Amino acid sequence: MPIAHDSAARGSHLSGRSPFDLDAPFLSAEHRMLREQIRRFVENEIVPAAPEWERARRLPRALFLRMGELGLLGLTFPEEYGGSGMDSLAAVILSEELARSGFGGVASSVTVQTDYSASHLVRVGNPEQRARYLPDVIAGRRICALGITEPGASSDLNRLATSARRDGDSYVINGRKTFITNANFADLFFIVAKTDPEAKGAKGFSLFIVERDTPGFSNGTTFEKAGWHCSDTGELVFDDCRVPAANLVGEPGQGFYHAIAGLEHERVCLAAQAAAMGELALTTTVEWLRERPAYGRRLWDLQAPRHEIARFGAELAAGKSLLYVAAARASRGEEIAIEACMLKALLPELVNRILYKCAQFHGGAGFVKGDLIERLVRDARFLAVGGGSTEVMLDETAKRL
Repeated sequence: MPIAHDSAARGSHLSGRSPFDLDAPFLSAEHRMLREQIRRFVENEIVPAAPEWERARRLPRALFLRMGELGLLGLTFPEEYGGSGMDSLAAVILSEELARSGFGGVASSVTVQTDYSASHLVRVGNPEQRARYLPDVIAGRRICALGITEPGASSDLNRLATSARRDGDSYVINGRKTFITNANFADLFFIVAKTDPEAKGAKGFSLFIVERDTPGFSNGTTFEKAGWHCSDTGELVFDDCRVPAANLVGEPGQGFYHAIAGLEHERVCLAAQAAAMGELALTTTVEWLRERPAYGRRLWDLQAPRHEIARFGAELAAGKSLLYVAAARASRGEEIAIEACMLKALLPELVNRILYKCAQFHGGAGFVKGDLIERLVRDARFLAVGGGSTEVMLDETAKRL
């Protein structure tokens, strides 16, 4: 089944407008131009090449250079370093359009670069660090990764065991990070490590930049994942890895809080990816149901699948409305902790339910490797885990009610 990208083709057969075009009250003309630019880029340069990237199990460095050339890696970064100085709505647009490609691994690897790792430099980095790293990151000359999760600590960040000991003008890092996107080909790693072993709970962690050629750094296991096949995922190993003290990002002992601040934005972007995948799955399935013959009619003529699709469409539209509200508030500098948790709990679970039914409606075609729906089923699954599992997000939401 081909991917339909034209908004009219995806829209209502009665009104000509898609029920998922809900961003009008929130986007400026600049935002709309950006969406069209990214959509054309995805259609012309990502969708045709991505099957080969899936087989290679990673993205080519040339993709990052191309996106840097188009200005797509620095949308929310300061203009003085080569960025566009745009807002959270721009980041959401990027996440949506990358996910709309139908290849979740593309969205995963690229947004780690744009929204989850180097963004810490903008948030808490000093001018020297920004000047040293941001131009290359924004141009795609250096690829980034974020190292938080460990074998013994995932959603419970208080259990992180990687340590960083001060030794003169350096820190010596020991430990292991796991399930790291871009692990095997990133150039810069943003790492959270314990710098005060006596500190309790969330205190005593710091954030560091580790460059790939640093002595004592290596890669461990490369993971063969169920989905996100074109997204490289593996382990980071630190064995007396000595980094300059100048690579400490933000205040010492505040790394946990720096990471948490970044997670709000990450969760909104992951929710945006989920929303786009859900929309793609629903619109593709509607076209399939309208065309597929069954019992002398079309599957769409049967009330049961129509009602299922209608219910999912209403839920997805409601979730997307909250997504744009949260992004607009973040763009104004407002605090969005509860919205980020709600979105991360809501949309990935919703898209997984949507995809279960979409695969069911596609029958055997939805079970064939390489089919769009089959790939979306695989790629959407991790969205309910990464960036904070659904259960943790529900607990964090409950605390704020």
